[in-house]
Amino acid sequence: MPILTSPVLTAGALARIDQPVIPTGDGLVLRPWRAGDAPAVHAAFQDPLMHRFHGKSCESEAEAAGWITQWQEAWAGEREPQWAVVAEGTERLLGRVALRQIELADGSAELAYWTVAGARGRNVATRSAAALTHWAFEEIGFHRLELMHSTANEASCRVAAKAGFAAEGTRRKAYLHLDGWHDMHLHARVRGD
Repeated sequence: MPILTSPVLTAGALARIDQPVIPTGDGLVLRPWRAGDAPAVHAAFQDPLMHRFHGKSCESEAEAAGWITQWQEAWAGEREPQWAVVAEGTERLLGRVALRQIELADGSAELAYWTVAGARGRNVATRSAAALTHWAFEEIGFHRLELMHSTANEASCRVAAKAGFAAEGTRRKAYLHLDGWHDMHLHARVRGD
């Protein structure tokens, strides 16, 4: 059956270029993950808050190294490109920002993020989300980015609002967390917002 519209983005929209380093313009840098980040990723996942709102735990630096290898390979596969968020001029890990659930033909993806415990309250997630959103819309040409978080995660709701993601609704019991099913807030931005 013929498709009546042209794809928003074609295969290769990401893979044809090297994964970029994206400065936020205010002291943070989004950069591709490196093997040397494994200890910091493992340490980040020892935080109880990560266990509350994330579906994964990280038992060892070796496991974190395996994740990083997957994250590095995700760029070429245009699946889930991920960036380490570091303070400009340092290698100190402050968090992670990613594009997930990419549908190139539709020009859509889901934006995801986390921050290490010591970086919370400093707008690291907001600044990273805003920089990645700008890049995705203006440099690549995505049409729509979604962002979801547990309704119990009020800090993440504030990040979404500050990054310009409008609330669109609640997905009931949409994600299984350690303490059971959570309702998830859905936020989104479209290019031109």
